[in-house]
Amino acid sequence: MSRRTTAIIGTGVMGETLLAGLLRAGWASADLVAADRRSFRRDEIGARYGVRTASNADAVRDADTVVLVVKPQDIPEVLPEIRANLRPDAMVVSLCAGVPTSQLEASLPDGVPVVRVMPNTPAQVDEGMAAISGGAHAGVEHLERVTVIMSAVGKAVVVPEKYQDAVTAISGSGPAYLFFVVEAMIDAGVMLGLPRDIATTLVSQTMFGSAKLLIESGEHPTVLRERVTSPGGTTAAALRELEVHRVKAAFMSAMEAARDRSERLAKPARER
Repeated sequence: MSRRTTAIIGTGVMGETLLAGLLRAGWASADLVAADRRSFRRDEIGARYGVRTASNADAVRDADTVVLVVKPQDIPEVLPEIRANLRPDAMVVSLCAGVPTSQLEASLPDGVPVVRVMPNTPAQVDEGMAAISGGAHAGVEHLERVTVIMSAVGKAVVVPEKYQDAVTAISGSGPAYLFFVVEAMIDAGVMLGLPRDIATTLVSQTMFGSAKLLIESGEHPTVLRERVTSPGGTTAAALRELEVHRVKAAFMSAMEAARDRSERLAKPARER
């Protein structure tokens, strides 16, 4: 079987994160090429990771997998740069938030398999969560190939594309919600008299340990919450306040707002 080459178009935070993750996962640098419009950025990436760098057009010439990691507003400029140089058997993978596969397919040669991915920022520490959806011409083999790619920086699940806006609201934006909670808990610790560095350590490890317990125990979060909540105890008093302030309802409303915004961003400007 011929050697496969993966081109990563765009070397911002997520593009570099994916590149670094693939190398940590054992991918050969010779099988990767990184592209960026900025020559100084290509020089940085090449020196840092030892991979070949190129312009967008040149990067895709020998690649059977082309991963787009650019800003959604840059897609109309990037696709014409790569269209003419795509291999006939190439697959295009998009990590561009809010861009549907149909929009990409309309600007690429007929029949090109397109796979849409919604990643999140914990990919920077190989703990990302990615949702993968295939376009009209993507088959099982393409989805499996993208799952392998995204598994280098965390976990990946395949979902119908109609769920991508909900995924964006839950896991795509999710780290911001958790950081918001962490920030509030740290501030509360300071208000209660703790030094900020100690409050930060307490909250960060509590968040990390709780997430690990949830994953490794396989228990429902309600069960785990109830185990911490003694009748008439401190946790019960705190949870009562959260219920009074309708925190759960606020989270649900927030995620609905994120989903709705994702849907609007996916529409052409004239339809918004």
